Amino acid sequence: MSSSAPKRRLDVRQETLKRTPGKRTAQRRKTRKRSFTPTPAMAGAFILVLAAFGSTIIGSSGDGDSLANDKYQTISQSYVGADDAAANGKVDISRSFDRALTTKQIKIQTQQALIAKADLRAKTQNAADTLLRNQWVLPVTGYHLTARFGQRSGLWSTVHTGLDFAGPSGSTIVSVAAGVVKSTGYEGAYGNRTVITLRDGTDIWYCHQSRIAVKVGQTVEPNQVIGYTGSTGNVTGPHLHLEVHPGGGVAVDPEPVLRQHSVNP
Repeated sequence: MSSSAPKRRLDVRQETLKRTPGKRTAQRRKTRKRSFTPTPAMAGAFILVLAAFGSTIIGSSGDGDSLANDKYQTISQSYVGADDAAANGKVDISRSFDRALTTKQIKIQTQQALIAKADLRAKTQNAADTLLRNQWVLPVTGYHLTARFGQRSGLWSTVHTGLDFAGPSGSTIVSVAAGVVKSTGYEGAYGNRTVITLRDGTDIWYCHQSRIAVKVGQTVEPNQVIGYTGSTGNVTGPHLHLEVHPGGGVAVDPEPVLRQHSVNP
């Protein structure tokens, strides 16, 4: 046998080993093949690549209705401003506004507000004055009612035509409402009497006064002193005899008239 025979067998064995992998080598390759399964991270990265590729295509397209990212950001900033998030949703005034013009307009607005407030105060005061002039008040205090309208007695020649407020002699009598003094003086059974015509033409009679404190033609306000309680005329004691004559005519019951004007005797 020649020396080349063992060498040939060795070459055939090595060639066989190269062509036929061993058991361990096959398992290792099989393991590597199984470990190539894509992970979620790899899938996510792949999606990001596709998104970037798609945005590039959209941004470079010629469609007029499509907006690239840079154009969208520019439009958004022009509407909401760059610092809106830091301002908690409150939009700051534009940096392009005219400060001098704004300052001038603020001064004008402030002046107008002051004028409006002054006008409102004046109107409110005028309304309050009107209400005060039209408000009725009790003619005397410290009284008790002793005779009412329509009563009959031997003390009067006819039915009683007023409302009697009995009280201490010399206590003050005030005008029940705003008006003008129509007459003053002694009037027989009525004693010292003052007649005041109110704004609506109603005459109010104040009778049996000890002293008269106003003059004819004088303008009086509600609660203004016009005289003092007395016993002049046909009386049995000091009191104010009050009569109400609408339009200067026949006397009516003073009590419901006073109540109509929020005065409860």
